[in-house]
Amino acid sequence: MASLKVGNLGEFLREQRRSARLSLRQLSEAAGVSNPYLSQIERGLRKPSAEILQQLAKALRISAETLYVQAGILDERDRDEVEVKSAIMTDPSINERQKQVLIQIYESFRRENGHTADADAPDGTPAAPPSGPPSGSGSRAGAEDDGDSGEAKQPS
Repeated sequence: MASLKVGNLGEFLREQRRSARLSLRQLSEAAGVSNPYLSQIERGLRKPSAEILQQLAKALRISAETLYVQAGILDERDRDEVEVKSAIMTDPSINERQKQVLIQIYESFRRENGHTADADAPDGTPAAPPSGPPSGSGSRAGAEDDGDSGEAKQPS
């Protein structure tokens, strides 16, 4: 029953909920939204805020940006950049510092190739300080420097 051409946000949400095998009540509880309100969203009677969309996306385990595009909050052309950042931010195998560094590198490549990063920061400021790896968190580079210099100076 999942179609690629979804007419509106409510239909899209209903399809996502059904494919996740969640009842309306289960999704409303997981997202922290009332059951009647979620029903009204699905029927196209209410237009949820970005915050509510984010809660629904988290409960459905999909990107909030996908819902923002469906709701008309985010342009389709901005979606690729936002989805890359979302994938980085939701990856459990890397820590927060690594996520920020990856996003900074990604944004610098986009700027270098003529794309702007105004979807995240309208004033052009980066999401985190541009200092990168030397953040004093015991990065691998620091450990290698200490290990190499210490072992080279000590006799066997």
